[in-house]
Amino acid sequence: MSDGTLSQAELDALLAGTGESSVALAGGNDHERQLLQNFLVSSADSLSANFSQLTATEVALKGPEVSFTNQDTLVEQLPDTVTVVKADFNAGFPGEHLFIMGEATAKAIAARMTQEEDIQMDAMALSVIGELVSNLVGTQITALTKQTGNKSIASVSPETSNVPKAVVALPRGDFSTALYQLDLGDGNAQPFWEIYSSRVSESIARSLDKDSASKAGSSPRNSTMSARGGGMSGIDNRGMIGQPAQVQSVQFPGLTPHPTAQEQGNISLIMDVFMEMTVELGRTKKLIKEILEMGEGTIIELDKLAGEPVDILVNHKLIAKGEVVVIDENFGVRVTEIVSPMKRMQD
Repeated sequence: MSDGTLSQAELDALLAGTGESSVALAGGNDHERQLLQNFLVSSADSLSANFSQLTATEVALKGPEVSFTNQDTLVEQLPDTVTVVKADFNAGFPGEHLFIMGEATAKAIAARMTQEEDIQMDAMALSVIGELVSNLVGTQITALTKQTGNKSIASVSPETSNVPKAVVALPRGDFSTALYQLDLGDGNAQPFWEIYSSRVSESIARSLDKDSASKAGSSPRNSTMSARGGGMSGIDNRGMIGQPAQVQSVQFPGLTPHPTAQEQGNISLIMDVFMEMTVELGRTKKLIKEILEMGEGTIIELDKLAGEPVDILVNHKLIAKGEVVVIDENFGVRVTEIVSPMKRMQD
């Protein structure tokens, strides 16, 4: 219907409290879908460039085609085993957000990123896929911030798993699915899904809609429901019963780029945790026979050239490189290079 009246099924859904699923007026879903699709299509080239850079391959990410679906329908389309990267938004448009790809697709991506063949979906491969998605989400957040003016958008660190499709944790009810076709340079298009909960996709679509401010009161979320004499009456900005509600412009508080209180509280919990830091001059391998033959004056040749930076390790993981200095007759090390996350995973 087009007069703003909610159907009995929609009223029942509101009274039942259906979690994140939302009730939209007729035509609203398609408008929301189109807004989300236009945004994702406009950012597809940037995502392809990120893919290409991280995989050292000319990657094409085509599409996507955005649709509304549910768990049963999507699971039927998925391969038997999938790699899932959960990257929920925790600010700006908070809610569920995840990426799904077939296990074979994930292996092909990880193999290109690590320059290894016959790769298995172990912890390292999952970490590599998580790093890739983290970059994709960062690109999307940058584009969303630019188009909506919302500077508070943020997501959690990606959580990656390789599981049977039947156990994938999808949003409840209907949700938005963006289906990409991923070409890793071999000419074979492979499906690549991006999932938004209904709450997230609706929030993003409203922010992308240039007329959203004037339509702020038209959503069922802003409708006032009342029961009189056992019957239901709904009043929104167009008015189902009585006079139309007055529509006022929305006033948003100023946004400043600083950590939230929750983020500051979370990081403060680990500030006093001790970690082992080691400076490593170099390494070599010796036979047990050679080690037993060592004595005073034995020279051990390392795998580093004279003057090369030394490695700085935290909990045995390489994080930086530096040069040796002397401070008040004590040795020290000056950091000259921070190792990138991608390099840390490859090592």
